[in-house]
Amino acid sequence: MKTHTAIAIIALGLWPNLAQAADEAANPLTIGATVRLRTESISGQFRATGPANDTMVSLKTAVDAEYDAGPVRFGGELWDARSWGQDRSSSAGTSEVNALELVQANVKIELGAKSLLTLGRFTLDLAGRRLVSRQRFRNTTNAFTGAHLALVGSGGRRLDALLTMPHTRLPSDSDGIRSDRVQWDRESTDVLFFGAQATLPSVAGGVLQPYAYGLTERDSPALATRNRRLWTVGARLFKQPKAGTWDHDIEATVQGGKARRTTAASDRADLDVAAWFLHAELGKTLSASWKPRLAVLFDAASGDGGKAGKYSRFDTLYGARRFEFGPNGLYGPFARANMISPSLRLEVTPTKRTDAFVAWRSAWAENQADTFAATGVRDASDAAGTLAGHQVEARVRHWIMPGHLQIDVGGAMLLKRGLLRDAANAPASGNTRYGYVDLLLTL
Repeated sequence: MKTHTAIAIIALGLWPNLAQAADEAANPLTIGATVRLRTESISGQFRATGPANDTMVSLKTAVDAEYDAGPVRFGGELWDARSWGQDRSSSAGTSEVNALELVQANVKIELGAKSLLTLGRFTLDLAGRRLVSRQRFRNTTNAFTGAHLALVGSGGRRLDALLTMPHTRLPSDSDGIRSDRVQWDRESTDVLFFGAQATLPSVAGGVLQPYAYGLTERDSPALATRNRRLWTVGARLFKQPKAGTWDHDIEATVQGGKARRTTAASDRADLDVAAWFLHAELGKTLSASWKPRLAVLFDAASGDGGKAGKYSRFDTLYGARRFEFGPNGLYGPFARANMISPSLRLEVTPTKRTDAFVAWRSAWAENQADTFAATGVRDASDAAGTLAGHQVEARVRHWIMPGHLQIDVGGAMLLKRGLLRDAANAPASGNTRYGYVDLLLTL
């Protein structure tokens, strides 16, 4: 712990001098840093467990550096994610706390004009970030150790291939999380994630991204797993928003293989996996001063019916969800699992420094026998119905100092309906209200 702390203090202390030296001498060394302070609060808990009300202050500090030695680049990134003030039974976990972690430490080898081979620790975004992502809103991020090959061709064509060991964020025990204990994240060959994705422009009026991923895992003395051996195949077809035109984003995925229903050591039953996920979005940006964009969205993902020998709950792997389903942190009821959900969204950009949106979402359970989305609520009696509720969400971001200091204010209200209100394990806490304030400093 002392060694990790010393490294962080030295890195932060030397940052201004190193950055100035790089500017003055055109040094191939580049250094950057961001600090984000967040305050968030929730009332009317929607989860099957956890406090009815909770408040948390979190801080994320990230320092990154890269040395460009011509055809080879050496890079690293240190994250320090901590939280304070949450309830002892808070839902806050490894998504909020990961103190002093080297999430990136790699070598990038140039292969031609734009192609790269990355070896070591890295973060990664692929396709629509629904299955593989570097987190933005969440306080901690997904990271991998292994190899990532990015072959870039002419006209925007690209092939990404990867063979990795995903990081298991530590500590994962409640005492370690509450105390922000420093513990190195773990990677091993007990969990492997691999696959490939192509990017093909000018297909059916947009960009096509077909992909195929594999995930294998096995129990070890340090890690209990569901022994997933999954294959995931899908494709995304999208067109970026542009003033005066229609845009779209369609992604469909099927998943198969083997998995166990729980991580319990006594659970030895390997089940046949048959799951799916669908996202469809159609929007239009108007040629007006505020650049308003109105979009209609639809998301659906399979749930597990509990049938003998079968498992059908979709696994979103290493995806992000804030950009479609609402804030994470102490909130986050919706996820790509056991859900059918349409949504309407209005986005505006009043100035170059300010953007905002408001959205409405309704959601039903796809399979009533399974827990709904990310709530843990299940209606085993089949008496509460499949309608979970309606969400109203809004956010405003403004650059106080363009490029350096930004404030982000947002909130959501979840109007609970049958499933989240009347199921046997649904908390009797009323509708959910959530709000947050972020201050982001970029150096």
